[in-house]
Amino acid sequence: MSELGSEATPLQVAVVGSGPSGFYTVEALLKSGRTVHVDLIERLPAPFGLVRYGVAPDHPKLKEAILLYQNIARLPRFAFVGNVTVGRDVTVEELLAHYHAVVFTCGAETDRHLGVPGEDLAGSHTATEFVAWYNGHPQYRDRHFDLSGEVAAIVGQGNVAADVSRILAKSVDELRSTDIAEHALDALAASRIREIHVIGRRGPAQAKFTNKELKELGELSNCTAEVDPAALDLNAESRAELEAKANFISAKNVEILREIASRARGGKPRRLIFHFLKSPVKLVGTGRVQEVVLERNRLDGRSFEQVARPTGETESLACNLLFRSIGYSGVAVPGVPFDAKRGLIPTREGRVVDAADKPLPGLYAAGWIKRGPTGIIGTNRADGVATVKSLLADLPVLPQQVRKGSEGLAPLLAARGVRRVCYEDWDVIDAAEVARGQPKGKPREKFTRLDEMLGCLKMSR
Repeated sequence: MSELGSEATPLQVAVVGSGPSGFYTVEALLKSGRTVHVDLIERLPAPFGLVRYGVAPDHPKLKEAILLYQNIARLPRFAFVGNVTVGRDVTVEELLAHYHAVVFTCGAETDRHLGVPGEDLAGSHTATEFVAWYNGHPQYRDRHFDLSGEVAAIVGQGNVAADVSRILAKSVDELRSTDIAEHALDALAASRIREIHVIGRRGPAQAKFTNKELKELGELSNCTAEVDPAALDLNAESRAELEAKANFISAKNVEILREIASRARGGKPRRLIFHFLKSPVKLVGTGRVQEVVLERNRLDGRSFEQVARPTGETESLACNLLFRSIGYSGVAVPGVPFDAKRGLIPTREGRVVDAADKPLPGLYAAGWIKRGPTGIIGTNRADGVATVKSLLADLPVLPQQVRKGSEGLAPLLAARGVRRVCYEDWDVIDAAEVARGQPKGKPREKFTRLDEMLGCLKMSR
């Protein structure tokens, strides 16, 4: 029998999830030197995942990674299988019947919980659902965010929290020429929010903003950023952290915060206030969020190991809207082991493992669903390469017979009435979105409903 991964017996791989880690995994497989056919399976008709639906509309340069993904999608032996949900339209077991291996690259699509009373009140949201809403994700199109109050609170001090803060703080005119979804632009035009509170459980030296994101928050034309100078009086351990050469991002963040604290306050329609060493312990309200109770913290431990400890001292902050942005969490895929505590698929060297830490034949993972939400977009490339290395090392123990891949999957999907979207279909949708945006001076006007996307394909025929 011919070797698996040869012209006679091509390696058939399904990659589930078309965000950055999915495309980098596809690239590593197709450039491996083996004969590999890769099908990239995506639940939406549109590819690119977090780059399309997670990157802020006012940061278009971060979306330039799509140009690379477009080139990967045009490599030989690649196929896009859009509008197909694994676990609903097709099972993992069925995929393994048509592919030699399945790689899960489905990311981390929700936020971790605060775990405090009142978290489920109306007006309390995850940051990811707000981000997906203003980016036009069909699953979040009909979410409602009440922007009629004057005060919003964001729990978390990373770049997602910065994105949410910035979108709330900017004027509609500043957003109008971006690819922000039209329904979000209309809602933001009516927003009455005047105060945005950005809350972190640890100190300024531990904030996870990148320097560029933090600096931008201090330079908004429509909003004054504020920091209490007393909050920048750091303990000895934090000062030691800032002196470490490798920790230059945090050192620069504190420098930026000190510069913000030195400025005169006011003079702009909106205010953005940074809070440090505070944790929400309760959300309060009659039917909806009306205030958040914050407990003051102190830092305990050695440098780079400091944790926030509650002091018992509390304060109340009136707010009408609260977003939590305290870390992403993955979502379980039916038929695949899942570590609910860590929010990821358990793996060893990219191989999916069961409760006994035993690798499951033919199942792999890469990206955030494998390692958790760490790193930037490009970090997923090395991670995908590492998983592919493990997959290729396993070729002798994978099924050796010919598998049909998407050719075998297609009849099954057709019998279930699933309308598969191929990459040529996506090109049609893409062109239609760009055309819709041109009269408005936007790079594109996204379709925000599945039937709009699929209807666009019917019209093109």
